[in-house]
Amino acid sequence: MNQRWRTLALWLLPIGVVLLIGWQVASNGGINGLSQDSNGTTVAPRNAAVARMSYGRFLDYVEAGRVTAVDIYDGGRNAVVEAVDPDLDNRVQRLRVDLPGLAPELINTLKTEGISFDIHPPRSAPPALGVLGNLLFPLLLIGALIFLARRNSNMPGGPGQAMQFGKSKARFMMEAETGVMFDDVAGVTEAKQELQEVVTFLKQPERFTSVGAQIPRGLLLVGPPGTGKTLLAKAIAGEAGVPFFSLSGSEFVEMFVGVGASRVRDLFKKAKENSPCLIFIDEIDAVGRQRGAGIGGGNDEREQTLNQLLTEMDGFEGNSGIIIIAATNRPDVLDSALMRPGRFDRQVTVDAPDIKGRLAILDVHCRNKKLQEELSLESIARRTPGFTGADLANLMNEAAILTARRRKDAIGLSEIDDAVDRIIAGMEGRPLTDGRSKRLIAYHEVGHALIGTLVKAHDPVQKVTLVPRGQAQGLTWFSPDEEQTLVTRAQLKARIMGALGGRAAEDVVFGHQEVTTGAGGDIQQVASMARNMVTRLGMSDLGPVALEGGNQEVFLGRDLMSRSEVSESISQQIDVQVRNMVKRCYDETVEIVAANREAMDRLVELLIEKETMDGDEFKAVVAEFTAVPDKDRTVVTLD
Repeated sequence: MNQRWRTLALWLLPIGVVLLIGWQVASNGGINGLSQDSNGTTVAPRNAAVARMSYGRFLDYVEAGRVTAVDIYDGGRNAVVEAVDPDLDNRVQRLRVDLPGLAPELINTLKTEGISFDIHPPRSAPPALGVLGNLLFPLLLIGALIFLARRNSNMPGGPGQAMQFGKSKARFMMEAETGVMFDDVAGVTEAKQELQEVVTFLKQPERFTSVGAQIPRGLLLVGPPGTGKTLLAKAIAGEAGVPFFSLSGSEFVEMFVGVGASRVRDLFKKAKENSPCLIFIDEIDAVGRQRGAGIGGGNDEREQTLNQLLTEMDGFEGNSGIIIIAATNRPDVLDSALMRPGRFDRQVTVDAPDIKGRLAILDVHCRNKKLQEELSLESIARRTPGFTGADLANLMNEAAILTARRRKDAIGLSEIDDAVDRIIAGMEGRPLTDGRSKRLIAYHEVGHALIGTLVKAHDPVQKVTLVPRGQAQGLTWFSPDEEQTLVTRAQLKARIMGALGGRAAEDVVFGHQEVTTGAGGDIQQVASMARNMVTRLGMSDLGPVALEGGNQEVFLGRDLMSRSEVSESISQQIDVQVRNMVKRCYDETVEIVAANREAMDRLVELLIEKETMDGDEFKAVVAEFTAVPDKDRTVVTLD
C-alpha cells in the first residue's frame, strides 16, 4: 500500500509544481504585479492603494477636478486613482476603484478634463502554460486509471487477472508439510492400511510393477462428515514426500463457460510436469454429479468440467505417476463414469469408529489436555457411541472449556458428561420451578426410563434429568452395553415401547384428556421405526419383502418422477400393519406403566427433588418395588 501511495505522489508532484509556477507567472500581470513603462523597462506600479472608492464617487471626483492621475489595469476592470481629498487638507490620496470596463466614454471624459491616465495591458501567460492547463484534467485521469490498475492487478478477478480465469487454483506444495502423519490418524485402521499402499506406490513403484501390477489412478474416500477423510489425505501427503496438489470441487466451476474444463486441463498439465505426485479433490460431488439430471437442473458448465476430468483421468494420453484422491459424503449422486475401474479404482469407506477406534482417537486428542487420574478414556468411549473423530475432538475441547470456566486444574467425569449432554441435546437452560408443569414432565421422563428398565431388550438407562436442554424440557438418555451393528426385532419393538413410555405415563396418571404435546417427537420417531420394520426390514405379517427403496435422499431428475413401487392395496396393508404394530406396543406399554404406578410415583418424587438421576440409582429404586428383569430372560411378550 505504501508503494502505491508513493507512485501516486510521483504522478501528482510534477503537475502541482507546474501549476504553482504558472499561477505565480500569471499573477505577476495583475494589479499587484510588475508593469512596464513606455520604454519596456519593468517598474513597480503605483498601486499601493490602501482604500477603495466607489465608481460613482470616482465620477464625482472627476467632474470636480480632484483627480490628477489614473492607472487602469486588468483590461479596464480596476484602476488606481490619485485624487485630492479636501477633507485631508487637499493631500493627494491613492484610492482603488472597480471599473465596469474600459468604456470609450470614460477615456473621453479623462481627456476632456485633462487628467493624466495610463492603461497597463495584462501580462499574458506563456503558451506552454496554457497547453499544460488544458492537459491537466486528462493527465490526472490517466494517472488515476494507472493507479487503480496497479492496485487491482493482484486481486482475484481484477484487471491484472483477466487472463487467469482458466488457470488452476490448486494449492501446490513440492513437499507437503501438512504436519500430519499416519500415526496422528486413529480409529480408521482399515482405511489406513489401504492408503498406506498408495504411499508405497509412490515411493517404491518397482515393487508392484515388477510383478505386473498397475498403480491405481484414483482413490475415493467415502464416509459421513467428520470421520477423517481430509485428515487421511493430509497424512498421505505428509508420508509420501511427493508434490501435492489440493483443491475443492467447487473451485473448478465459475460463471464463465469453459473455465472449469480449462482449469482441469491446467491442473493435469502441472501434475504431469511434477509426476509422480498426488492430487486431492475435496467434496468432489460439487463437480462430479450425475450428468443429464433433467429436472434437477443439468448444468452445462459443470458437465463440461466433469467430461474434461473423465478424459484427463483415463483418456487417450496416460497419466502415469499421478494418483488422484477424492473425498465425498454423497457417493450416491456421483456419475457412474467417474466410478468405473480405470478412474477411481478403489473406494475406501471411512465410517464412524467403534469403541476401540474411539478409544484410540481420544488418546490422540487428550495428549495436550490435563485429565484427572480417576477419569478413564474407556468410559468416555463407551459413553459416546456413534461419535465421529470430529465429534470426539469437539467433545474434549468442550470439556476443557468447562474445566477452565469452573476454575479446575484437570478435566473430570462431570465435565465430560456435561460436554456430551451439550453436544447431543444442546445448551443447558434455566431449571424448571416447582409446579404442575414440572411434575408432568417428570412423569413423562420417568415413563421413558421405566420402560427402558423393565423391558429386557431395551438399552439400559444412563441418566434422567429435568434440566432443560435445547428445545427439550426434560431428557432421558439410553446407552447400549456394546456396539450394535445388527439390531433384532425385539430390540426395535423395545425402542418403540420406550419412545411411547412418556405418552403412556401421561395417559395413566393424568387421563386421556390431559395428554400433552410433549410426545410429538417421540410419536414421529415411533412412526418411522414401525414403517421401516414393515416396508424395508420385512418384520411384519406381509412377509420378508422390501416394499420401499433404500433410505436415500431424493436426487432431482432421478427420483422425483419415479413411479410407486407398490400397489394401492399393498399401501393400505402397510398402513394397517404400521397402525396395528404401534397399537400393540402402546397397549403393552400402558399395562407396564399401570402395573408399576407405585414405583413411578416414588421415582417422580426423587426426580423432582434431585432434578437428575443416573441409571444405577434409577434401577435401584425400581428394584425396591418390582423385580428388574435379568439379562438372560424376557419379561414382556411383544407379539
